[in-house]
This record gives sequence, structure tokens and C-alpha cells, in this order.
Amino acid sequence: MEATLKRQLQIDACKIRMGVIEGVFNAKSGHPGGSLSISDLLAYLYTVQLNVDPKNPQMPDRDRLVLSKGHCAPGLYSALALKGFFPADELKKLRHVDAMLQGHPDMTGTPGIDMSTGSLGQGISAACGMALSAKISNDPYKVYAILGDGELQEGQVWEAAMLAAHLKLDNLIAIIDNNGLQIDGKITDICSPKPIDDKFLAFGWHVILINAHDFDQIEKAFDEASKVVDKPVAIIQCSVKGKGVSFMENNVNWHGAAPNEEQYNQAMNELKATLAELEGK
Repeated sequence: MEATLKRQLQIDACKIRMGVIEGVFNAKSGHPGGSLSISDLLAYLYTVQLNVDPKNPQMPDRDRLVLSKGHCAPGLYSALALKGFFPADELKKLRHVDAMLQGHPDMTGTPGIDMSTGSLGQGISAACGMALSAKISNDPYKVYAILGDGELQEGQVWEAAMLAAHLKLDNLIAIIDNNGLQIDGKITDICSPKPIDDKFLAFGWHVILINAHDFDQIEKAFDEASKVVDKPVAIIQCSVKGKGVSFMENNVNWHGAAPNEEQYNQAMNELKATLAELEGK
């Protein structure tokens, strides 16, 4: 990847993480851990990959993004604000009564949201429907779905996986955020979905394994995905839950908890220091 682009992506990802912390702190609730682990992915999608227009959120030929792990909405909201879909000040109103940004994505009230999600397992099914619609209508857009690894414990995910392969939905790309933790502990202790790659291969998908925090690998994965024909693509990204904030990294307690003022200040100071280094200040 060209160095200037990589630096911009790193800056964008840091800003997305800052938005996540800002949102959950002001909400006094929310899900920072899984939002932070997908921040690099979101930076790449909204800076490079997705054909979307903040000035025309309902553009008919836009690419669709479905956050199947809808509880990680703070990450998506932060990315959308950075892209210009709505003012960044909205992040401070997260989960407030009558605010635009609620605990899970709402396609009826938030610009840039293509599917209302929350109950795990359902988003990938909706993404299959969108991809099938594009095939039937001969529309050029692609559909991207972001799933959590704990979400793979839902049977509906595998029904959708079977259907997508049967229908040869090569316009569908699922990204599985494999951070190894879910709300009640390690995924391997609760109900292990492993081997994730072999399962998707067995269901007829093209599978790509990457480090979620390496932009060179992210770029190569999406380049490879664009060349796949007659198969849906599963990009399985190995990530760090809470990435970017030292005391949140690989700590299951930050799956669904908000920082207090002292923790907020520490997190923001760490991210501001990272941003200053990236911007050369």
C-alpha cells in the first residue's frame, strides 16, 4: 500500500476510535470493545472501498453495508460521522432519548445505515437478500456484512451462508471480526465456532484470512475478493478486542461497558497521542 494512503487510514482509524470512546462515555453505556476492533476495517471501507455518498445517502447504486453485529454501532456511527453523513456532535448524544443515534443501527432514522440490526445472526440474512436483489435487478453494487465471531454461534448465520453459496452471490462479502471474546468470556469457552475458515469453506465460500490491524493485508484481501466469481467471500480478520486503548485491549469486561471520567481521559489521551504521532505533531 502506498505510504501516504496508509498513514491516512491510520489517522482515520484513530479518529474513529476517538469517536467510539466519546460516544459510549457520553451515553454511559454501549459496546466499545468490538467497536474498537473493527475501527481499522471501517476506516478502509469508508475511505477506500465503499461506493457511497454522504450527500446522497440513498443513492440507488451505492454499496450496502450491514453491521450484523449491531451492538458495535458506536464504531459505525463514528465512521459515518467522519465520512460526513452527519455532524460529529451527534456522537455525544448516543443512546439519549430522541437522539439520532441509538444503541443499535436504525435505517429509518440515521443517514448511511442500510439495515436495522441488533439481534445477532439476522444481519447476514438481510445482506443475502440485498445481494440477491442486486443480482435479479442486474445492479452493480456490492453488499458487505460485518459479523462477530460470537455471532457465529447463531444457527441463522449458517442458513444464510448455505443460501449465499447456493445462489452464487459473488457480490456479497462477509467480514468476520475474530477477536476471540464475547460478552461472557472467550468464544472457545462458551461455544467455539472454530475452525471458522474451514466452516465457510465447507459451505462453499471463498475464504481469506487477515490481520485486522494491517492495512496492507486488508487491501490485498479486498483486491482478492473483487476477483472472485460465483462464490460469496468471507474475510476472517484476526483482531484485538479494544484495540487502541491499552486497558481495554483483550479485556472482556469492555465488551459492553462505558468508561468513567478517569478512564475516558486516559483513553482519549492515549488516542490523542497516537493521532499526534501519526500527524507528525
